[in-house]
Amino acid sequence: MTSTQARALRPVGDDGRATVRVSGDPDAIRTLTALFDQRGIPDTYVRDGELLVVEPVSGTAPAAGDDNAPLPLAATVCTPPRLAALLAEHVNVIESRAAGKDGHTEVPVTPSRTVLSAVLSHRHWPGLPALRGLISAPVLRPDGTLLQDPGYDPATGYYLTTRMRMDRVPDQPTPDQVDTACTFLLDTFLADFPWRGDADRANYLALLVTPLLRPYTRALVPFGIVDATMPGSGKTILTSCIGLLVGQRVLTWPDADDELRKAITTVLADQVGAVVFDNLIEGHVINSAVLARLITERTWTDRRLGSNTAATFTNDRIWLATGNNLRVGGDMASRSVWVRLDPDCPQPEARSGFSIPNLDTWILDPDNQALVLHHLLVLVVDWCRHGAPTSTAVPQMRQFTRWAQHLGGFLTHHGIGDFLANHTDAAALDEDAAEWAHFLHTWHHIFADRPITARDLRASADPEPGRPDPWAGTFPTTPSGRPLTVKSLGRLLTGQTGRWRGDIVLRSATDTHANARSYWVQLDDPATPTRKPANPQNPP
Repeated sequence: MTSTQARALRPVGDDGRATVRVSGDPDAIRTLTALFDQRGIPDTYVRDGELLVVEPVSGTAPAAGDDNAPLPLAATVCTPPRLAALLAEHVNVIESRAAGKDGHTEVPVTPSRTVLSAVLSHRHWPGLPALRGLISAPVLRPDGTLLQDPGYDPATGYYLTTRMRMDRVPDQPTPDQVDTACTFLLDTFLADFPWRGDADRANYLALLVTPLLRPYTRALVPFGIVDATMPGSGKTILTSCIGLLVGQRVLTWPDADDELRKAITTVLADQVGAVVFDNLIEGHVINSAVLARLITERTWTDRRLGSNTAATFTNDRIWLATGNNLRVGGDMASRSVWVRLDPDCPQPEARSGFSIPNLDTWILDPDNQALVLHHLLVLVVDWCRHGAPTSTAVPQMRQFTRWAQHLGGFLTHHGIGDFLANHTDAAALDEDAAEWAHFLHTWHHIFADRPITARDLRASADPEPGRPDPWAGTFPTTPSGRPLTVKSLGRLLTGQTGRWRGDIVLRSATDTHANARSYWVQLDDPATPTRKPANPQNPP
């Protein structure tokens, strides 16, 4: 240890604070840097080169089941004012000053902003532990052990904080403990929700346990949609149960992708495990290129609000939405998992005889949250102790296949079937696919498989006065309902070429003689052989 480092950590005085002596700004910078790097200030960590401080946050208890549920601790980037406060709280910074002729006196000081900023300018803190994030529920480590002791975990870099007191989860749950956990979760906790089918309950359990398994599975997680036919069915309670266990932020769905991007960047700066877009407009079509990109990326990079600098965040949240009779469009169809509720009665909120009355307020009690979480973790540990079996019987979900295989294996191990069995049914909720299929079938009805240019196709959408519209309103338009230009139509068709919409697909080829691209529709009819161009550059 250097003399500067030794001087940075003085014995504790009568007031319980260590004494740090500095002489001038350069010495103060060196001494205070060593103080932090030697962990002379408690609860300090480093992430991406920035000094962080973990501290309690007042007023974080949720007031209602659909409110935000922030964590009771926060990890914030240390700023010069915060650094000054930390020094005042934990150490006595003493500076020697001249006092009269040839005399000196020691006085307590607050280092100047220049000194504080210089200390924080360091990007290398070899003595500080790296903080990956704050979590409010135990998680399964990558090695299959359960992180359940509050505080910092060196093995993962997570800091576990919670409001609840939970019994310790055994390393090897007994069969009776596993049966008790399954019975409570299935026959009590989730017994009274009007699931449309067993697949919806299985999908919800997969979403509920996902934050607890994510460090182990290291899988991308699809977008969770909790949908109902009627208000009052319990969809917000379901998402709140996830959020209250792992911390949540509830957002309003924005009108534009740019606003959605800003909301995502803002919420990723918070330490919560779940983000919920609650109560979307009835019948809303979830179709966002920004959201589709978010769901398939492990990190999110965007400009910091109010600055020109970029920030990168780990995308380790579970993203959810609730609404009535929702639909999806674009790439969101293949990136979403559905949980659908159907009470099939005129007043769902008037139902009675529940296994847990007033579940929306029951789950606000930390003891009840601990009960739910304990049972979930018993199932998690039991699954892992049996080798964490995966399932190959689940549908292929592109980037989410790893998630589906692990969660399918978890549910199958505990006798819970039909996971993702509504995957095919959910395809009918793809608004974008339905519109394109309708358009292409109308196209085939009008032109069969005859090639046609975008210009001629566009002209067919303007029938002569007094004649009916052959497209019957299926022809693509702009978002404002205006007719597409020929150029815009050509770009749109090019982007759909080769993409099957059920049993029909759009094909295209370039006519080298006319120097134009032609399009035709191919119907998957087993009785009709597929027509292929003799020359790949020319349409048939």
